[in-house]
Amino acid sequence: MMLPDLNIIWYILVGVLFTGYAMLDGFDLGVGALQLFVRKDEHRRMFLNSIGPVWDGNEVWLVTGGGALFAAFPQAYATVFSGFYLPFMLLLCSLIFRAVAIEFRSKEDWTWWRQFWDVAFSAGSLVSSLLIGVAMGNIVRGIPLDADHEFAGTFLGLLNPYSLLMGITTVLLFAMHGAIYLTMKTEGELLEIVSGWVPRLIGFFLASYFLFNLYTLVEVPWVLETVRARPYVFLVVAANVLIVLNIPREIHKGREFHAFLSSCTAMVLMMATFGLTYFPNMVLSSPEIANSLTIYNAASTQKTLGIMLIIALIGVPLVLAYTASIYWVFRGKTTLTKSSY
Repeated sequence: MMLPDLNIIWYILVGVLFTGYAMLDGFDLGVGALQLFVRKDEHRRMFLNSIGPVWDGNEVWLVTGGGALFAAFPQAYATVFSGFYLPFMLLLCSLIFRAVAIEFRSKEDWTWWRQFWDVAFSAGSLVSSLLIGVAMGNIVRGIPLDADHEFAGTFLGLLNPYSLLMGITTVLLFAMHGAIYLTMKTEGELLEIVSGWVPRLIGFFLASYFLFNLYTLVEVPWVLETVRARPYVFLVVAANVLIVLNIPREIHKGREFHAFLSSCTAMVLMMATFGLTYFPNMVLSSPEIANSLTIYNAASTQKTLGIMLIIALIGVPLVLAYTASIYWVFRGKTTLTKSSY
C-alpha cells in the first residue's frame, strides 16, 4: 500500500492556512487602508464596526499558519524568521498599533484624538500590507542563503524594487478586497461611495499585477522556465483575471456577496499560482540555488509530520467552525449603537 507523501500534504496545508489569513485579514487590512478616504466621523465608525467582530479572529489564521510552518518545516521557519527579523518585528508592531487604534479610537469625543487614531489605524494597515507583500516578493525572488541555510543578506537588500512592487500590489489587492467587503456591510450614502471605489481599485490592482508579472519574467527567469514546464499555471492565472473582472458586474447587479466571493476566489487562485510555481521549494536561495530549502530538506521527521497531521485534522475543523460561526452571527449590514466603536 502506497502511503501519502506527508511533505506534500503539509506543503498544501501550510498554503491553505496562509491563504485563509490573506483572504480574511486581507479585507480588514484593506478597510484600514481606506479609512482616511472618508471624512465623516460616522462613516469612519462604520468602517471600524464592519470589521470589529471579526478582525482579531482573522489573525488566528496567521498564528495557526506560523505554528504549522514551525511544526512541519522548522528549518524554513528558522531561516525566514531570522533573516526577516526586522521586517517581521515592524509587521508585528504595525499589527499591535493597529489593534490599539481600533480599541482606543472612540473612547473620547475629542476631534484630535479620533483623528490621531484614524491615522494610526490606517498607517498600521498600510505598513502591515506592504511588509507582507515585501516578504512574499523576496521569497519569490530568492534570498541569499549560505551552505548552512542561514540568511546571508542585509535588511536593505530585502527592500529591492521587485519586492517593493510586490508590496504595493499587495496593498492594492487588500484595498480592493476591503472595499468589496464594505459593499456588503454598508448602505445608503456610504454604500454609494464605496461602490464607486471598487472599479478604480480593480483597475489599479490589475495594472500593478500585470506590471509585477512582467517584472517577474525579467527579474526571476526561473519562473518562466517553471511555468513552461507546468502549463496548467497559465490556466490558473487566466481564471484569476476573469474572476477579478467579474467583480464589477456582480456589484452592478447588487450581488455584493457574490462580488466578495469572487474576490476571495481570486486570492485563492493567486496563492495557488504561487504554490504551483514554487513547489517543491520552501525558501529559494539566490544566487546559490543549491542552498535552497525544499519540502524535503526543511521538513520535520516523518513521525512528527504524521502526529502533527492527526492534530491538524482535529484542530483545523475547529478553526473553520469558529470562523464560520462568527461570520454567521455578525452577518448583514453594520449598524451603530451605544456599544459600537
